[in-house]
Amino acid sequence: MLAFKPKPSSLRSTFSGTALRPPPRLYGVPVLLSFSRTTRSRPLVRAVISDDKAVESAKTSPLDQKHSNGSSDSSSKQVKAVVTIKKKMKENITEKIENQWEMLMNGIGRGILIQLISEEIDPVTNSGKSVEAFVRGWLPKPPEHDNILQYVADFTLPSDFGRPGAVLITNQHAKEFHLLEIIIQDFDGVPIYFPANTWIHSRNDNPESRIIFRNQAYLPSQTPPGLKDLRREDLLSIRGNGKGERMPHERIYDYDVYNDLGKPDKEKDLARPVLGGEERPYPRRCRTGRPASKIDPLCESRIEKPHPVYVPRDEAFEEIKQDTFSAGRLKALLHNLVPLMAATLSSSDIPFTCFSEIDKLYNDGFILKDDEQRKLGDNLFIGNMMKQVLNVGQKLLKYEIPAVIRMDRFSWLRDNEFARQALAGVNPVNIEILKEFPILSKLDPAIYGPPESVITKELIEQELHGMSVDKALEEKRLFMVDFHDMLLPFIKRINNLPGRKSYASRTVFFYTKTGILRPIAIELSLPPTPSSNRNKYVYTHGHDATTYWIWKLAKAHVCANDAGVHQLVNHWLRTHACMEPYIIATHRQLSSMHPIYKLLHPHMRYTLEINALARQSLINGGGIIEASFSPGKYAMELSAAAYEIWRFDREALPADLIHRGMAVEDPSAPGGLKLLIEDYPYAADGLLIWSAIKEWVESYVEHFYTEPDSVTYDVELQAWWSEIKNRGHHDKRNEPWWPKLATKEDLSGILTTMIWTASGQHAAINFGQYPFGGYMPNRPTLMRKLIPQETNPDFEKFMQNPQRTFLSSLPTQLQATKIMAVQDTLSTHSPDEEYLGKMNEFHSSWINDHKVLQMFDRFAAKLGEIEEIINERNKDIRLKNRTGAGIPPYELLLPSSGPGVTGRGIPNSISI
Repeated sequence: MLAFKPKPSSLRSTFSGTALRPPPRLYGVPVLLSFSRTTRSRPLVRAVISDDKAVESAKTSPLDQKHSNGSSDSSSKQVKAVVTIKKKMKENITEKIENQWEMLMNGIGRGILIQLISEEIDPVTNSGKSVEAFVRGWLPKPPEHDNILQYVADFTLPSDFGRPGAVLITNQHAKEFHLLEIIIQDFDGVPIYFPANTWIHSRNDNPESRIIFRNQAYLPSQTPPGLKDLRREDLLSIRGNGKGERMPHERIYDYDVYNDLGKPDKEKDLARPVLGGEERPYPRRCRTGRPASKIDPLCESRIEKPHPVYVPRDEAFEEIKQDTFSAGRLKALLHNLVPLMAATLSSSDIPFTCFSEIDKLYNDGFILKDDEQRKLGDNLFIGNMMKQVLNVGQKLLKYEIPAVIRMDRFSWLRDNEFARQALAGVNPVNIEILKEFPILSKLDPAIYGPPESVITKELIEQELHGMSVDKALEEKRLFMVDFHDMLLPFIKRINNLPGRKSYASRTVFFYTKTGILRPIAIELSLPPTPSSNRNKYVYTHGHDATTYWIWKLAKAHVCANDAGVHQLVNHWLRTHACMEPYIIATHRQLSSMHPIYKLLHPHMRYTLEINALARQSLINGGGIIEASFSPGKYAMELSAAAYEIWRFDREALPADLIHRGMAVEDPSAPGGLKLLIEDYPYAADGLLIWSAIKEWVESYVEHFYTEPDSVTYDVELQAWWSEIKNRGHHDKRNEPWWPKLATKEDLSGILTTMIWTASGQHAAINFGQYPFGGYMPNRPTLMRKLIPQETNPDFEKFMQNPQRTFLSSLPTQLQATKIMAVQDTLSTHSPDEEYLGKMNEFHSSWINDHKVLQMFDRFAAKLGEIEEIINERNKDIRLKNRTGAGIPPYELLLPSSGPGVTGRGIPNSISI
């Protein structure tokens, strides 16, 4: 039997960018590099330490090696293992002392025990052959990686040992360490890589050893005999038993409902309903196992800032992400800056009274005067769109000018910009073809009144300059953004909240023969009342002053609805929340040796951590989203209502476009789809990205599933898909639209949808938040007043000063500055971002398969070509939704980006 009971590994094999480094030396030791002649010219085999003398000179006092087959003999094989560990970049005095002690213990062979497991069966133990040794001796630090340490372990392998397929790591130190990789040098002339990028817990926390498999992909039926038990043990241990509270060092993946958003123990008004279950269906989140709250046993007690919410250990942000972005910067923002702004403005939380007050946020900055709370100092990390300076004992927060008004300050006022953003803005996924008149609601008329819209054919024809509605429908020139049925059930409750006034909106657009989308009618609806069974108002743009300003107010209400649906449904629900079950199931059911695990792993990075942080500070009761968006305390209930119509099969980009009537199938068109509006930047660029992902995934699946029934007989894969449907999306488990998983085509379609959701889809609706929403009049996140009617006492005030009425309807100064700060943070790329089609230098040996690496190179090259195509499109003067006077180019689906708020770049995963 094995000397150590195994514990699972968690490969962090990712595809992120790196420049090619010069090859002469690795960590002070001469190296040999093997290169592939591919489009990216990156190394396929990273480094082989070739100077044994350099390794020998790094060793300290000899220790007798222990192994299962006795001492070495003439038929034994001597091999070396280089263990690469990453330590913290910033250490305090205590940590430095501890690290010196650990280096000493590792150097003399008393800190880290490694057990090599062969792919061959030992007939005595009936498990993989094994040999063990302590690491001892360290190599010089590389000058470019001061926080990287390398140690050496020497093994004597019997001649019949076979190829090592796994290593078991036992950490005998008092605290965890971060293992990057282990390389067995010169085994039969080639190195064997064991990619890790994982935290190795202390045996004080858990006596079980960790298992790290080599970089070889195996379907379950192909698992070498010596690794079968380890593969099974690894998966069992990572699932846990569903009991108890999870500890920070653990790597347990399990499911739970959203029962941790409220704070019933703290304040009655902060209680929130459980999301997930028959009453309010919702995707499942990662289980933390915290005890129930005292007031409501159905709700979980909360961990409040700055204490972290549990996520499996390897899901937590790495240090550079913590320090420069989320765990450091976002927490500083939410825990320090926002309360500081609130303290400063709480006594004067007033509306903007003129546009120049908004302009001052960019020109002059925002002074934070509270001396007692001024603790931010230089530790608050502000993104590219905000600048923090110290000024005579006061803190000045200065915003960068958002892209939407940078070149044209007044673009937001115009109808063509309002319409353009439905196709090329931050939320381009709600516009749909208008198929028929009358426009009908699907809500219960007994509760919500007559189903017919008050947007009539006659009203529309007044705006079509001689074209009939029937002709416009026939030519597919009428489009709509319809939030009526989604929002109307919530409007009464929203409007009872202080400082919130909202309608359920419909907006109709006309696509002109000159290629311009033009808004022609807006319907704003309130719930029926005893005195009025039909509270629906319709507005059109006019040329007199009164109609002009009322039209502006109507558009602002539409934008507020759009902002709420974007944030709560299209952004949070459809990407963040729906991806979480896929990630949990992938870890629980697919071994880290499984080729599909290796394919998906880059697209799962950081998502559980950012979701946990969101539950703690953004979507929680009383959090930023409730404070800053129209639905207020009903925000997550609205998100749950939207989940009732969510369908996995429509999350594929082509299926979504067809469902909304924005495209039709056309085998002769690129990608098999023809767009109804050719100048639809999100769809046009998105289909390029989708097609590249699809081609990469199909070639990958075809490579590993060579037999006709190999998908059906893959027990791990079938359990994975079953768990996603039956546990991760439990409330949707009986829906007939779930794709079957029987063929390679089925699998490729499912995987392409998941990868698109995590990469291109999230990028398109996330990284434009500040560029479009950073100027509040362009995209208010809530409205505080209804549109004044002639019978309303406020109508006279509106007539006398329409600008003041408009600005007082928008978020207050405090609300605006808070949401601008958060939108800036959520739009920012971290310096350690890993982008689609790129590969990180420490993860380049994610798989030992030359054909797969060639496929990936083709994928990377394709994305490079797409970037060039998008850049050319942004110069094409015929495409008026992405070019023109003062119009920012559409870059949200450009694959690459630098750090900061760039308005471009597709990360592999939902990492913010």
